[in-house]
Amino acid sequence: MEVKRVLTIAGSDSGGGAGIQADLKTITVLGGFGMSVITALTAQNTLGVQGIHEIPIDFVEKQFDSVAEDIGIDAAKTGMLANSEVIKAVVKKIQNYGVEKLVVDPVMVAKGGAQLIRNEAKETLIKELLPCAFVITPNTPEAEELAGITIESVGDMKKAAVIIHDKGAKNVFVKGGHMGGDALDILFDGKDFYEFVSERIETKDTHGTGCTISAAIATGLAQEMTVYDAVKRAKDYITTAIRFSFRIGGGHGPTNHFAYLLRKSEK
Repeated sequence: MEVKRVLTIAGSDSGGGAGIQADLKTITVLGGFGMSVITALTAQNTLGVQGIHEIPIDFVEKQFDSVAEDIGIDAAKTGMLANSEVIKAVVKKIQNYGVEKLVVDPVMVAKGGAQLIRNEAKETLIKELLPCAFVITPNTPEAEELAGITIESVGDMKKAAVIIHDKGAKNVFVKGGHMGGDALDILFDGKDFYEFVSERIETKDTHGTGCTISAAIATGLAQEMTVYDAVKRAKDYITTAIRFSFRIGGGHGPTNHFAYLLRKSEK
């Protein structure tokens, strides 16, 4: 069986719930082969981020070259890119190696409120990385930043998706987890809107959900799913992971990346 190669370009989470760790668990469970380019180390747990150590740019590039030149990349995703230099370096490598199936998770703020991107980097993300995105996966606060509007309704989510699409992203997936009511997400492919609805699960153990769903979408794209099908499976995957999330630590616990596999084997 040919396994698809999925690269995550993101920060490491020492607490294991988000970042590179969440991505590699997700890619593995969904049947892909996970590889990593680590952009930053974080000292992090369920209570928050205690420290960030950015990896030198030349070493970020070296990791990318090592993976791309030997193993190859069927799809990739980006997570935490803390400064303009690293965003530019990643964009250059994505273009050099012709990575078309790129999922951009525009990580800006951690669950505990810690700022994960410098202000100057937001502009670089919008101008340079966003146009490389085959799919971009902002939550509503991130979509507000990217689109420059306030989001208070599903109509606003759709409006933001159109603005973000006009800035260069081919497909925009706006996650409505921060809104009230059912968990409603919007996919816009430049022409049509698709809504994905699931019940809202009452838990504070949702650390790493954004990383997880973007890694799941990237894995689906690597496996040659359509964007709609990749998003649909990713939504099922994250809903299951949240439903069986772990009560670990004193803050926002992690989701259960393995639950989806257990449920499938039960069926």
